[in-house]
Amino acid sequence: MKRATVGMTHGMRSFIVILVAAALVALTLSGCINRQTADISDGADLSRLKSVYVLDHGRDKYGVSGVIRDQLIAMGFKVTVGTDAKPPKKVDAIATYADRWMWDISMYLLELTITLTDTDTGIRLATGNSFHTSLTRKSKEEMVAEVLGNIFVDEKRSVLSRPVSR
Repeated sequence: MKRATVGMTHGMRSFIVILVAAALVALTLSGCINRQTADISDGADLSRLKSVYVLDHGRDKYGVSGVIRDQLIAMGFKVTVGTDAKPPKKVDAIATYADRWMWDISMYLLELTITLTDTDTGIRLATGNSFHTSLTRKSKEEMVAEVLGNIFVDEKRSVLSRPVSR
C-alpha cells in the first residue's frame, strides 16, 4: 500500500527558509536607515547671508531653535530667534525648521528639515534635511550641524559646522 505524502517538498522548504531569512535581514537593516540632503535653489548666493532670523514654530519642546541659533552663531552669522512670522529687525534670511521626534527607549530626533528663505523676496534659498533611525540616531546638536553643514557645503562656514554643545 502506498502512503500519501503530506507536507512540503524540499524545494518548498528551501523557498520558505530563504524567504524568512530575507525578511529577517530586511527587518534588521531597516533600523540602520539614514539620509542627508541639501537643495540649494538656482541662483541662490548663500555667501551674501550675514544675518538670520530663526522662526521658532512655538511647539519646540526640545530646544531645537536654540541649537540652530547656537550653530549659526558658531558659523559666523548674526542670529535672532522668535515666534513672530515677521522678523523684529532687518535680516538677510529666515530659517524655518520641522523636527520629527520618535520614541525608542528614549526620545530621539528622527528627522530635521531646515529651510532658508530670502527675507525680501520670500523665495526659498536652500533646504537641508537629515533623517536617522534609532540605530543611527544622532543628538539634536549633531543633526543641526549635519543639516547646516550640508546647506553651506560650498561656503567656508561649513568647516565650522561641527556640533556646538549648549
